[in-house]
Amino acid sequence: MKKYGFLFDLDGVLVDTAKYHYLAWKRLADELNIPFDEKDNERLKGVSRMASLEIILELGHREMSPTEKETCCTRKNQWYVEYISRLKKEELLPGVEEFLRSARKAGVGIALGSASKNSPLILERLGITPLFDAIVDGTRVHRAKPDPEVFLTGASDLKLPPDHCVVFEDAAAGIEAAHRGGMHAVGIGDPEILAAADIVLPGFAGITVQQVLTKLGLE
Repeated sequence: MKKYGFLFDLDGVLVDTAKYHYLAWKRLADELNIPFDEKDNERLKGVSRMASLEIILELGHREMSPTEKETCCTRKNQWYVEYISRLKKEELLPGVEEFLRSARKAGVGIALGSASKNSPLILERLGITPLFDAIVDGTRVHRAKPDPEVFLTGASDLKLPPDHCVVFEDAAAGIEAAHRGGMHAVGIGDPEILAAADIVLPGFAGITVQQVLTKLGLE
Protein backbone atom coordinates (compact mmCIF):
# COMPACT_ATOMS: atom_id res chain seq x y z
CA MET A 1 0.00 0.00 0.00
CA LYS A 2 1.22 3.46 -0.85
CA LYS A 3 2.08 5.63 2.17
CA TYR A 4 1.73 9.06 0.56
CA GLY A 5 0.01 10.57 -2.43
CA PHE A 6 0.99 13.58 -4.53
CA LEU A 7 -1.84 15.43 -6.25
CA PHE A 8 -0.94 17.88 -8.99
CA ASP A 9 -2.80 20.78 -10.50
CA LEU A 10 -2.09 21.00 -14.23
CA ASP A 11 -1.87 24.54 -15.55
CA GLY A 12 1.14 26.39 -14.17
CA VAL A 13 2.37 23.37 -12.22
CA LEU A 14 3.20 20.68 -14.77
CA VAL A 15 2.94 22.73 -17.95
CA ASP A 16 2.28 26.34 -18.81
CA THR A 17 -1.02 25.98 -20.62
CA ALA A 18 -2.24 28.94 -18.60
CA LYS A 19 -0.97 31.16 -21.42
CA TYR A 20 -3.29 29.38 -23.84
CA HIS A 21 -6.23 29.80 -21.48
CA TYR A 22 -5.43 33.49 -21.30
CA LEU A 23 -5.25 33.84 -25.08
CA ALA A 24 -8.61 32.14 -25.49
CA TRP A 25 -10.33 34.15 -22.73
CA LYS A 26 -8.77 37.36 -24.03
CA ARG A 27 -10.09 36.57 -27.50
CA LEU A 28 -13.59 36.07 -26.09
CA ALA A 29 -13.43 39.19 -23.91
CA ASP A 30 -12.32 41.26 -26.91
CA GLU A 31 -15.29 40.00 -28.91
CA LEU A 32 -17.57 40.98 -26.02
CA ASN A 33 -15.84 44.39 -25.75
CA ILE A 34 -14.88 43.69 -22.14
CA PRO A 35 -11.46 44.97 -20.99
CA PHE A 36 -9.40 41.99 -19.84
CA ASP A 37 -5.67 41.78 -19.13
CA GLU A 38 -3.16 39.44 -17.46
CA LYS A 39 -3.88 40.91 -14.03
CA ASP A 40 -7.58 40.10 -14.43
CA ASN A 41 -6.58 36.63 -15.62
CA GLU A 42 -5.04 35.87 -12.20
CA ARG A 43 -8.59 35.58 -10.84
CA LEU A 44 -9.31 32.76 -13.30
CA LYS A 45 -6.51 30.47 -12.17
CA GLY A 46 -7.78 27.21 -10.71
CA VAL A 47 -11.38 28.19 -11.47
CA SER A 48 -13.86 26.26 -13.63
CA ARG A 49 -14.75 27.37 -17.16
CA MET A 50 -18.21 28.69 -16.29
CA ALA A 51 -16.97 30.42 -13.14
CA SER A 52 -14.23 32.05 -15.24
CA LEU A 53 -16.82 33.40 -17.67
CA GLU A 54 -18.83 34.75 -14.74
CA ILE A 55 -15.76 36.69 -13.58
CA ILE A 56 -15.26 38.19 -17.05
CA LEU A 57 -18.93 39.17 -17.26
CA GLU A 58 -18.63 40.76 -13.82
CA LEU A 59 -15.64 42.78 -15.04
CA GLY A 60 -17.73 44.03 -17.97
CA HIS A 61 -20.89 44.57 -15.88
CA ARG A 62 -22.68 42.27 -18.30
CA GLU A 63 -25.39 39.65 -17.95
CA MET A 64 -26.15 36.65 -20.16
CA SER A 65 -28.72 33.91 -20.34
CA PRO A 66 -27.60 30.38 -19.44
CA THR A 67 -27.72 29.46 -23.13
CA GLU A 68 -25.50 32.41 -24.10
CA LYS A 69 -23.04 31.47 -21.37
CA GLU A 70 -22.83 27.89 -22.62
CA THR A 71 -22.20 29.15 -26.15
CA CYS A 72 -19.39 31.43 -24.97
CA CYS A 73 -17.76 28.66 -22.92
CA THR A 74 -17.92 26.30 -25.89
CA ARG A 75 -16.29 28.84 -28.22
CA LYS A 76 -13.56 29.61 -25.70
CA ASN A 77 -12.83 25.91 -25.29
CA GLN A 78 -12.67 25.35 -29.04
CA TRP A 79 -10.01 28.04 -29.33
CA TYR A 80 -8.13 26.62 -26.34
CA VAL A 81 -8.17 23.08 -27.78
CA GLU A 82 -6.77 24.46 -31.05
CA TYR A 83 -3.85 25.91 -29.10
CA ILE A 84 -3.09 22.86 -26.93
CA SER A 85 -3.45 20.38 -29.80
CA ARG A 86 -0.04 21.66 -30.87
CA LEU A 87 1.55 21.08 -27.44
CA LYS A 88 4.91 19.31 -27.42
CA LYS A 89 6.67 17.36 -24.68
CA GLU A 90 9.30 20.11 -24.51
CA GLU A 91 6.64 22.35 -22.94
CA LEU A 92 6.68 20.36 -19.71
CA LEU A 93 8.02 22.68 -17.03
CA PRO A 94 11.64 22.06 -15.93
CA GLY A 95 12.14 19.05 -13.66
CA VAL A 96 8.53 17.86 -13.83
CA GLU A 97 9.04 14.51 -15.54
CA GLU A 98 12.06 13.68 -13.38
CA PHE A 99 10.08 14.50 -10.22
CA LEU A 100 7.10 12.39 -11.28
CA ARG A 101 9.31 9.43 -12.14
CA SER A 102 11.22 9.65 -8.86
CA ALA A 103 7.93 9.87 -6.93
CA ARG A 104 6.68 6.69 -8.62
CA LYS A 105 9.98 4.98 -7.89
CA ALA A 106 9.63 5.98 -4.24
CA GLY A 107 6.19 4.35 -4.11
CA VAL A 108 4.22 7.60 -3.93
CA GLY A 109 0.73 7.59 -5.44
CA ILE A 110 0.29 10.21 -8.18
CA ALA A 111 -2.96 11.90 -9.17
CA LEU A 112 -3.98 14.87 -11.25
CA GLY A 113 -6.48 17.31 -9.75
CA SER A 114 -7.52 19.86 -12.35
CA ALA A 115 -10.69 21.72 -13.29
CA SER A 116 -9.70 21.40 -16.95
CA LYS A 117 -11.87 19.03 -18.98
CA ASN A 118 -9.00 18.87 -21.46
CA SER A 119 -6.58 17.31 -18.98
CA PRO A 120 -6.40 13.88 -20.69
CA LEU A 121 -5.55 15.50 -24.04
CA ILE A 122 -2.84 17.64 -22.46
CA LEU A 123 -1.25 14.71 -20.59
CA GLU A 124 -1.33 12.66 -23.79
CA ARG A 125 0.34 15.44 -25.80
CA LEU A 126 3.03 15.72 -23.12
CA GLY A 127 3.57 11.95 -23.03
CA ILE A 128 3.14 11.61 -19.26
CA THR A 129 -0.25 9.86 -18.93
CA PRO A 130 1.34 6.55 -17.78
CA LEU A 131 2.95 8.32 -14.81
CA PHE A 132 -0.44 8.95 -13.16
CA ASP A 133 -2.38 6.50 -11.01
CA ALA A 134 -5.51 8.64 -11.17
CA ILE A 135 -6.82 11.55 -13.23
CA VAL A 136 -9.50 13.80 -11.76
CA ASP A 137 -10.65 16.55 -14.10
CA GLY A 138 -13.64 18.74 -14.84
CA THR A 139 -15.62 15.80 -16.23
CA ARG A 140 -15.61 14.10 -12.82
CA VAL A 141 -16.17 16.96 -10.38
CA HIS A 142 -18.72 19.75 -10.23
CA ARG A 143 -17.50 22.17 -7.57
CA ALA A 144 -14.65 24.55 -8.38
CA LYS A 145 -11.67 25.24 -6.14
CA PRO A 146 -11.44 26.41 -3.38
CA ASP A 147 -13.95 23.60 -2.81
CA PRO A 148 -11.79 20.54 -2.06
CA GLU A 149 -13.89 18.11 -4.15
CA VAL A 150 -11.26 17.59 -6.87
CA PHE A 151 -8.53 16.72 -4.37
CA LEU A 152 -10.73 14.60 -2.11
CA THR A 153 -11.76 12.61 -5.18
CA GLY A 154 -8.07 12.13 -6.03
CA ALA A 155 -7.28 10.97 -2.50
CA SER A 156 -10.15 8.51 -2.72
CA ASP A 157 -8.84 7.19 -6.05
CA LEU A 158 -5.42 6.69 -4.45
CA LYS A 159 -7.09 5.03 -1.45
CA LEU A 160 -5.30 7.37 0.93
CA PRO A 161 -6.53 9.54 3.82
CA PRO A 162 -6.33 13.30 3.10
CA ASP A 163 -3.58 13.93 5.66
CA HIS A 164 -1.33 11.54 3.71
CA CYS A 165 -1.75 13.61 0.55
CA VAL A 166 0.33 16.52 -0.72
CA VAL A 167 -1.16 18.97 -3.22
CA PHE A 168 1.03 20.92 -5.65
CA GLU A 169 -0.66 24.15 -6.76
CA ASP A 170 0.16 27.51 -8.36
CA ALA A 171 -3.10 29.26 -7.39
CA ALA A 172 -4.33 30.59 -4.06
CA ALA A 173 -7.71 28.92 -4.63
CA GLY A 174 -5.95 25.57 -5.02
CA ILE A 175 -3.95 26.02 -1.82
CA GLU A 176 -7.16 26.83 0.04
CA ALA A 177 -8.85 23.77 -1.49
CA ALA A 178 -5.99 21.54 -0.30
CA HIS A 179 -6.21 22.84 3.26
CA ARG A 180 -9.99 22.65 3.32
CA GLY A 181 -9.60 19.01 2.29
CA GLY A 182 -7.21 18.36 5.17
CA MET A 183 -4.15 18.00 2.92
CA HIS A 184 -0.67 19.44 2.85
CA ALA A 185 -0.15 22.20 0.27
CA VAL A 186 2.98 22.98 -1.74
CA GLY A 187 2.90 26.23 -3.69
CA ILE A 188 4.65 26.31 -7.05
CA GLY A 189 5.55 29.86 -8.02
CA ASP A 190 5.21 33.26 -6.38
CA PRO A 191 5.61 33.18 -2.54
CA GLU A 192 3.43 36.28 -2.17
CA ILE A 193 0.48 34.84 -4.08
CA LEU A 194 0.95 31.45 -2.37
CA ALA A 195 1.64 32.71 1.14
CA ALA A 196 -0.94 30.33 2.64
CA ALA A 197 0.92 27.24 1.35
CA ASP A 198 2.85 25.06 3.81
CA ILE A 199 5.94 25.51 1.66
CA VAL A 200 6.58 27.30 -1.63
CA LEU A 201 8.96 26.10 -4.36
CA PRO A 202 9.99 27.99 -7.50
CA GLY A 203 9.50 24.80 -9.53
CA PHE A 204 10.56 21.15 -9.66
CA ALA A 205 14.04 21.54 -11.12
CA GLY A 206 16.55 20.06 -8.69
CA ILE A 207 13.83 19.16 -6.16
CA THR A 208 13.65 15.65 -4.71
CA VAL A 209 10.73 13.75 -3.21
CA GLN A 210 12.60 13.41 0.06
CA GLN A 211 13.17 17.18 0.27
CA VAL A 212 9.44 17.82 -0.10
CA LEU A 213 8.43 15.25 2.51
CA THR A 214 11.10 16.52 4.93
CA LYS A 215 10.08 20.16 4.52
CA LEU A 216 6.49 19.17 5.28
CA GLY A 217 7.55 17.18 8.33
CA LEU A 218 6.30 13.91 6.84
CA GLU A 219 9.63 12.07 6.93
